[in-house]
Amino acid sequence: MVERKEYLEQLWEWKDEHIIKVVTGIRRCGKSVLLEQFKDRLHLAGVEAEQIISINFEDLEFEELLDYKVLYRYIKERLCSDKMTYIFLDEIQNVPDFPKVVDSLYVKNNTDVYITGSNSYLLSSELATLLSGRYVEISMLPLSFREYVTVTGRPQEDAFSEYMQTGGLPYVAVMNRTDEKVNQYLEGIYNTVIVKDIEERQARKEKDAGKRKITDIALLKTIARYLASVIGSPISMKSVTDYLISSGRKISPNTVSDYVEALTESFVFYPAERFDIVGKQLLKANKKLYMVDLGLRNHILPRKRYDLGFSIENIVYFELLRRGYKVNIGKFGSTEVDFVAQKQGILTYYQVTANMTAEETFEREMRPLRGIQDNYEKIVLTLDRFSLGNYEGIKVVNVIDWLLRDIEEY
Repeated sequence: MVERKEYLEQLWEWKDEHIIKVVTGIRRCGKSVLLEQFKDRLHLAGVEAEQIISINFEDLEFEELLDYKVLYRYIKERLCSDKMTYIFLDEIQNVPDFPKVVDSLYVKNNTDVYITGSNSYLLSSELATLLSGRYVEISMLPLSFREYVTVTGRPQEDAFSEYMQTGGLPYVAVMNRTDEKVNQYLEGIYNTVIVKDIEERQARKEKDAGKRKITDIALLKTIARYLASVIGSPISMKSVTDYLISSGRKISPNTVSDYVEALTESFVFYPAERFDIVGKQLLKANKKLYMVDLGLRNHILPRKRYDLGFSIENIVYFELLRRGYKVNIGKFGSTEVDFVAQKQGILTYYQVTANMTAEETFEREMRPLRGIQDNYEKIVLTLDRFSLGNYEGIKVVNVIDWLLRDIEEY
């Protein structure tokens, strides 16, 4: 098992707090393993076996507990009366009406509840309404590059090339990798996410006649491929619709919007909105979408050309999320800054490029940063090692070095 130390520490910090811990993320990113590691740590800290109730709703052994009333009785009968009971409910979205169970457990004394889910719809549904202000979300991602290097033991440059191609899903990192095996594994995950998670989401929405329905899996896959092909480029529902219409598909922007929403709720794509650097406000038009794992992206896209710069940009986006930043796309006049990263009211501006050695590329990346007249840090991340340095306060840093070190070092 790959130990996810940072997520484990986050969970441990919330241990025994009267708040529900919700771990979300795409399938096979390590949520179930994280709960197992957390339970092991509880045992080492002296927590007895009778104090732990653990249910994985994808395990046939617990099929009868998919009835929320049966589930609640099962847990209630096993609660410890005089000491803390730790309750782990893995892939809870498989249980219809699960918020009723979670809410009932929350109001009991000496309960510490942990739930996981592979679809953010569980937090945009009744659970968020019932538990407003009473839960904390821990958003889990595939392995960071630093974790990937630790797990594989590969030299940094070789590891980065491999990470760009096969991605960071934990099992891919530990398996005996061949192109065929990696492709088969990623195909299974992708189909499960696209078909099973979307179907589960659909079943929950059937109760609401006002919700648009997702019925065409082929269309969903077409939209996913298109979005994967344009990471790093601004999109709108109209631009996606226009692409589909140009390909001979009759479709409305409303339908496209619902399908894109399904892909983001299943954690396949993550949105980044545009931010007006001068006006310090979010802009509604033309956000970008980044794909959660480059292995999945490479699996579903035909290899027409190698878009190295956008792939690096995708990696940097998720690394900033891992480090606790809110990430937007920067608009500065008619130019763009790849990322505006914000934490505790402090901004950092990032440009990302594969290579800075060409003079025109150097000027293109530096121009918008030079124009920003504030004192926040400005960094260009690049794969090349020839242009590194500090240019009038703008740092040019090697992206591999940056990924392997704490952000505060820069």
